[in-house]
Amino acid sequence: MEEKRKAEIVFRTDDVTKVYDTGEVKVYALAGVDLELFSGELTVLLGPSGSGKSTLLNILGGLDHATSGDVWFRDLELSKLNDRELTRYRRDNVGFVFQFYNLVPSLSARENVALVTDIAPDPMRPEDALSLVGLGHRLDHFPAEMSGGEQQRVAIARAIAKRPDVLLCDEPTGALDSKTGITVLQALKDINDQFGTTTAVITHNASIRKMAHRVIRFQDGRIGEVEVNDTRIDPKDIQW
Repeated sequence: MEEKRKAEIVFRTDDVTKVYDTGEVKVYALAGVDLELFSGELTVLLGPSGSGKSTLLNILGGLDHATSGDVWFRDLELSKLNDRELTRYRRDNVGFVFQFYNLVPSLSARENVALVTDIAPDPMRPEDALSLVGLGHRLDHFPAEMSGGEQQRVAIARAIAKRPDVLLCDEPTGALDSKTGITVLQALKDINDQFGTTTAVITHNASIRKMAHRVIRFQDGRIGEVEVNDTRIDPKDIQW
């Protein structure tokens, strides 16, 4: 079983650090992180604010560079790519979902998703992506006409419409109430179940960990513990 898992590693980091040097003091956002994320899994990255979760996700997604250490996406060494190569990597492989939806206010749901599908090599139709997150009836509505949860589901549809290898989600329920947050988590679980999209979800809400295949706990820029859930619960059963 262990050999099978090794063959399915999507992300691997070796002794990754991220240091912010203000001139007077060095702040270690990451202080030596060794990580593996596996194909098809939904992983929750859990920890308090400032523990390094978002910094690591930005490095995995090609939005930032590590200060030192090695970062791999399958056979591609991200830590050796320049900015242009990282842009190509993000475009071709990664879908992002952030806490704030980053929708274009003047565009409809369909048009917001089309921003991605117009540049992807093998995209879904925007209508199909929106239907997958339960918004097939809201195609021509604008963000201001939608609830927070609906806007976040548009953001998820936009992220998955290019059929990414990985979906990286930074506090996707952070701005939502419990009922709406559970709807968003269900959409993420459904995408993971249906397409096998490797999914990482950052949260400080410990309850969400129970829906994951794997839970990685962060503390002070390091990984403190990794748990594997033998039994996962459905988002609707999460006690917020």
